[in-house]
Amino acid sequence: MSQSVEASPKTNARRRTASKEVRRQQLINATIDSIARNGIGGTTMSTVTESAGLSIGIVNFHFKSKQNLLEETLLYLAKEHHEQWMAAFESAGLSASDKLLAIVDAHFHPRICTPKKLAVWYAFFGEAGRRKVYRKLIEDIDRERYTIALDLCQEVEEEGAYRGLPPRQVANILEALYDGIWLELLAYPENYGRLEARDHITAFLSKVYPNHFKMPEFKQDV
Repeated sequence: MSQSVEASPKTNARRRTASKEVRRQQLINATIDSIARNGIGGTTMSTVTESAGLSIGIVNFHFKSKQNLLEETLLYLAKEHHEQWMAAFESAGLSASDKLLAIVDAHFHPRICTPKKLAVWYAFFGEAGRRKVYRKLIEDIDRERYTIALDLCQEVEEEGAYRGLPPRQVANILEALYDGIWLELLAYPENYGRLEARDHITAFLSKVYPNHFKMPEFKQDV
């Protein structure tokens, strides 16, 4: 005769926690889908819940308001990007050039560089009235990446005794290239794919630091 075993309070708590995390992620994913399709102005609680297959009550329970949901979605993308480049940076070779190239590669990882996510990034920063709010949410994450890249550029310059562009200018140009090439991929996807996009940045580094970076062959994405 089989006996049923009741779940312990701790097990039930874990299940409730897991369910809460799953629901939040569902809603964030649905928000990304909605913004990519409708923009921020066209994204409502209804478009999000319809995409997620959940009720308005669920999204209100987890996020309270559309603004909170938007901010949590932006933070999710920023943290996902941070985790990607930080993992690549920490697992790269010991040299500064390897680490710098790992950060470049992470920007074009298939988990990060997708049409939907690029559309969401630019939707947020196209919002003139809320740009300062959104920027404040993620500026610490951006500053950390910039500071690390600047330190790496300084190290490469010292190793190679380069006397071209100063490290701060190289780090600033890299940030501009990431943003500009992401926008190009979003607006003109027929021009090239993410691998060729990555090679554009590697080509820039090969011109600035020729003894540390090789000019890529520019193979087109398949």
